[in-house]
Amino acid sequence: MGKIIALANQKGGVGKTTTTINLAASLATMEKKVLVVDADPQANASSGLGIDIKAADCTIYECIINREDVKNAIQNTDIDTLKVISSHINLVGAEIEMLNLPNREKILKEVLAPLKDEFDFIFIDCSPSLGLITINALTAADSVIIPVQAEYFALEGISKLLNTIKIIKSKLNPKLDIEGFLITMYDSRLRQANQILEEVKNHFAELVFDTTIQRNVKLSESPSYGIPTILYDADSAGAKNYMALAKELIEQNK
Repeated sequence: MGKIIALANQKGGVGKTTTTINLAASLATMEKKVLVVDADPQANASSGLGIDIKAADCTIYECIINREDVKNAIQNTDIDTLKVISSHINLVGAEIEMLNLPNREKILKEVLAPLKDEFDFIFIDCSPSLGLITINALTAADSVIIPVQAEYFALEGISKLLNTIKIIKSKLNPKLDIEGFLITMYDSRLRQANQILEEVKNHFAELVFDTTIQRNVKLSESPSYGIPTILYDADSAGAKNYMALAKELIEQNK
């Protein structure tokens, strides 16, 4: 039985999609069967893994709204054990279309249910909002990874996300856990970055991953080539950080 992990933070630009792509790819190179579900209308996780989003006939949108067979939406990547269900710009309007559907918060959970036995890890890349699609993702997930960038406004908005998680736990998904807070865009030379790291550790203690993701130019370059950083430059700090995170995640889930 696989584990479904949502990556969520309603603050944009915190490294959510970068983490989804590179953590998934790192686990896949360790011969884990991994699926990335792109639940962000911007579809950056899809294009960052080499998917031509304009050419996709069946995306997560069709699975949620038209109840297409989810297995028709699975696409291959450059890594054999890494698959993707891509997103589509139509997902922007999906929240309105879902309003009249029964059990609207649990649609994604039902969509992904047949895939749990086929993958070791299923990652859902959420959009930077706390709308109905993100609520669906958190309802479908077993746990959530919360990326936090090592910058001044890092903790802004986290209380809102934690409150949403608490509500979802009490009303929709009692099994939802926090997998961990992940410090991203970390530069150990900056006093402010070290202060943020300390602050997050003081707030959330053992919920903070030991691995931090350093600022690294290769992490921002590789998506433009449609490949994860481990295939773009395996020796880069970014690729090594995400490999360390993958090992930590496996250790955590033994």
